[in-house]
Amino acid sequence: MTQPLDSLPLPQKIGQLFFIGIPGADLDEATRELLDEIQPGGVCLFARNIRDAERTRALIADLKAALPIEPFISIDQEGGLVDRLRRIVEPMPAANKIRTKAEARRLARIIATCLRTLGFNMNFAPVVDVIDAKRAETSNGLYSRSFGECANQTAELAGEFLREMQDEGIIGCLKHFPGLGASRVDSHEELPIIDVDDAELETVDLIPYRSILASGSARMVMTAHAGFPLSRMQERDENGKLLPSSLSKNFISRLLRRDMGFQGVSITDDLEMGAIEKNYGIADACVRAIEAGQDMLAICAEPEKIRAGFDGVTFAVESQQIAESRVDESRARIASLKAQIARSANFDLSRIPDISVEIREFTNDLDR
Repeated sequence: MTQPLDSLPLPQKIGQLFFIGIPGADLDEATRELLDEIQPGGVCLFARNIRDAERTRALIADLKAALPIEPFISIDQEGGLVDRLRRIVEPMPAANKIRTKAEARRLARIIATCLRTLGFNMNFAPVVDVIDAKRAETSNGLYSRSFGECANQTAELAGEFLREMQDEGIIGCLKHFPGLGASRVDSHEELPIIDVDDAELETVDLIPYRSILASGSARMVMTAHAGFPLSRMQERDENGKLLPSSLSKNFISRLLRRDMGFQGVSITDDLEMGAIEKNYGIADACVRAIEAGQDMLAICAEPEKIRAGFDGVTFAVESQQIAESRVDESRARIASLKAQIARSANFDLSRIPDISVEIREFTNDLDR
């Protein structure tokens, strides 16, 4: 269901900016209360929410029924290290196993078929961080998660994957803008300080974004929590600390929107990550992100943090720190993307074993 922008009361407009996680594999009373309060624009499921195919499909149906505006229902289904569906189907191969465009399309079709069967309409993939041989030596949590071994190969393979997955009815999301490939730490733990200058950003990390955005297939981009002290775009907060790229007007409104011309939905990475929580309160981070130009705020675990973020943005709008027109801009982009959600596929439980067979065959082909 889609409602006209002007007909929404302010709390519902603000709710559409939130992409949240839920605690368990069913909608208990506490989770229903959370959904009623926030009315989020999207819900992301994790391994903690996934038990078996039938129960997952039922959970997704309950989520859609509980919300007055059709939600994005997403997951991080990359394959390899980030594979949320291992309880349902065979483990899927990692992106770095893919060497040809045909293989990228095949992986995309397998993922899309599985996700649509279960009721998902979005996938937070592909990763387009550029991981060359030198960058692969660092322990930043990204090993095996990105396509290709250089910027152009990443652009080519990830672009093919994205187009095929979206043609099969699952909206994709490029991540992690403007690029985490050179990070030395995992942003789940602390803020990565990425020592690349603007020349390297331009000739390496931004190439996949420029290429895929130019093709017109990018509908959503997820922004990294990272500091880029050698870049002219890097901002500092009022305490002199490096402002994470996910909260930065220079990276979101200027680079991504103005310079690169992206008109789709921008979303933060999970704001509960250590890179944010160790430096900002959740409400403060949400307000900064909206001020920077983000459309959606990902808060993926704690209900009280989701509520705190929602209350923080609401107060900022009611006190005119954030103009309601800024919320309307994001709500319009979100509504435009929701209009592209494909109709749910029929739930055919017998299809699940077939998908597992296809994954095994594909993995065997890649290993040959």
